[in-house]
Amino acid sequence: MKVLMAALVLAFALSGLAQAQPDADREAVLKTLDSWNMGWAKRDAELAVQSYSEDTDWTNAFGDRFEGREALLKGLEFIFSLDFVMTGDSAENEYEDVTFLSPDIATIRSKLVRKGQEMSDGTPMPDRHIHHLRVVHRVDGQWEIVSHLISQAKEKRSPGVPRPRSETTRSYPSIHHQGLDCGNA
Repeated sequence: MKVLMAALVLAFALSGLAQAQPDADREAVLKTLDSWNMGWAKRDAELAVQSYSEDTDWTNAFGDRFEGREALLKGLEFIFSLDFVMTGDSAENEYEDVTFLSPDIATIRSKLVRKGQEMSDGTPMPDRHIHHLRVVHRVDGQWEIVSHLISQAKEKRSPGVPRPRSETTRSYPSIHHQGLDCGNA
């Protein structure tokens, strides 16, 4: 019985030590969001891509895909130049969930609400509920975003009820039609 009790005490003590590493890693993983958020707030594409890997894969809620940090940088420079896209404000993320798939690979799920954005014709958009899924990888002690998928939740409707035309039309011109090299998008 004493051996069993000692084993339980040891297991409990070690579980606390095991949690210390993921907590530190969780904070480091979440730090990768800082440059993205500050880059958007300042319309600074260089800052926004700071935590992305050289071979990152990024897709936004409109289906525009950039492969590689350089392509993402060019795409964000274009996006940041569109005043109607940058109009409005995003509050803090409603949540930031980190899941470790291995000691060096994690996912970050987050959601924010963007208020006050406009369509290209200046029409106000309803609040956008934007979801982000990122895959981060630790390389040489640094966490890098290797994949980032952005989606937008739409208001749920009853089956058979069509959406108004304004909700089925893109809110800005496709980046692919602006002559940007988007990789294999």
